Amino acid sequence: MAILTFKGLYSAAQGTPYPGQPATGPGGAEYGHRSVAFFDAAVRADGYWLFEPADPRPDSAEVVVFLHGYGAYNPVAYGKWIKHLVAKGNIVIYPRYQKNLLTPRADKFPANAAKGIRDALAQLQTGHHVRPRTDKVAYIGHSYGGVIAANLGVHWEKLRVPHPAAMLLCEPGSGPLKGARLGNYAGLPADMNLIVIVGEDDYVVGHEFGQLVFETAVNTPNRNLVLQRRDTDGHRWVLATHSEPYCYDLDFDTGVRNYTTRRVFQTSRLNEVDFNCYWKLGDALIGYTRQGLYGDVAFGNTSQQRFLGKWANGKLIRPLEVFVPTAAGATPVSASGVSRK
Repeated sequence: MAILTFKGLYSAAQGTPYPGQPATGPGGAEYGHRSVAFFDAAVRADGYWLFEPADPRPDSAEVVVFLHGYGAYNPVAYGKWIKHLVAKGNIVIYPRYQKNLLTPRADKFPANAAKGIRDALAQLQTGHHVRPRTDKVAYIGHSYGGVIAANLGVHWEKLRVPHPAAMLLCEPGSGPLKGARLGNYAGLPADMNLIVIVGEDDYVVGHEFGQLVFETAVNTPNRNLVLQRRDTDGHRWVLATHSEPYCYDLDFDTGVRNYTTRRVFQTSRLNEVDFNCYWKLGDALIGYTRQGLYGDVAFGNTSQQRFLGKWANGKLIRPLEVFVPTAAGATPVSASGVSRK
């Protein structure tokens, strides 16, 4: 059994927002905790990392399960987003699910992730950990992590993980691999709130899997598909690639260096796509699920949901495009960059 190791207590919130980050609201820099405690129990492929709010340390907190992309078993890749979630008051469980880029086979990923989640929750019930509240757990998955999250969402009872109350799938997909994919996602919980985000220029996994989940999750009515497109004001670009959710933070660097980690360091950007797409929609989804707040930001193709920020000249950055279920359950997607087939 892996031994939980205290890695450090790191600053989670800064005094002022990052450039482009709103001061308040979903995605904003309104934080309740100033530090994050980082614990490592990820020696094995079914291990996990824990990130808990501190300064002040609460007695208990809600849980976010964060499922990384293929090969991103160094949590440095999403460090600033993890800090954001923790500073908002969440415990973040980060299952490893892979030993390395070659093992185990992809069809083993959900079971490994599930064991990591179960073990993390058991560990949180001991010692000086923040106690987990598990009645409204949110799952966030990027890339292959989105495939795993969707699989856990269908099989949560069999795999003995918490019922997914909310799920954010970010550029989800498996590329050439098929392990852990399902034929359809009609088995996702009916009461789950679901947002799927795809990028116009995701040439790593494309849009196919995200659209599959959205179109086939017919028994999960509260779901939106969001398309983020590139834009420019003539001076700088906002991109829409597979790498947009990356936002590395060296505080969480475990020292692992592989193809994915190198890509993270080369392509990670912290900008409006983080604050007003991934972080905003994640926060709004969680707030709506747990407290009934920010429903007009999370869902419904509203101006608040679509807003991606403004350029220095005051003009809007190209807004997000949002697709909602039709009466027939199909996706009314015909825009360039996303197709039905």
